[in-house]
Amino acid sequence: MPALMNGLSALLVLAGCVFCLIGAFGMMKMPSFITRVHAASLIDSLGAILIISGLVLQAGFTLTTIKLILILLFLLVTGPTAIHALVNTALHEDRSYITGKDSSSNT
Repeated sequence: MPALMNGLSALLVLAGCVFCLIGAFGMMKMPSFITRVHAASLIDSLGAILIISGLVLQAGFTLTTIKLILILLFLLVTGPTAIHALVNTALHEDRSYITGKDSSSNT
């Protein structure tokens, strides 16, 4: 049974790391600000969920597990809130580099 838990834990942590790596490449390759922020928000949410879930399985039921769950809850609340505030502010600035469209043309 411990070998199964260790294997599942390693699989979750590895999947989270791979997801974060793919998201980091997406941040570099995306064409506009909005799509880059979308890639960053995916890294923040799903990557953290997978990695911390693997760490929770590895820790067992201890005080460390409770701390990891609290960290995960904090990340799940603050991450999307920060991304939303960043994009909302950028959209209100009306910059052409955000969406890739020229704001001076009325077509």
